[in-house]
Amino acid sequence: MKCVICKSGDVQAGTTTFTVERDGRTYVLRQVPARVCTQCGEAYFEAEVTKQILEQVEQASRSGAEVAVLHYQAA
Repeated sequence: MKCVICKSGDVQAGTTTFTVERDGRTYVLRQVPARVCTQCGEAYFEAEVTKQILEQVEQASRSGAEVAVLHYQAA
């Protein structure tokens, strides 16, 4: 599959780091499984991975930390 962002890179299975800001707090998830463009690095997540990301960010949000660095955990 070609990347829809850069239009030239191939998208391959790999992992990436996902960062999100929510309510003034920053959450970083490392080693998230994704399909990643070999040219520009754009990451594409499966629906189940996206669900897990949201659940893990929600859980970290409840802890009250200003910044949280998490390792992705599959369900």
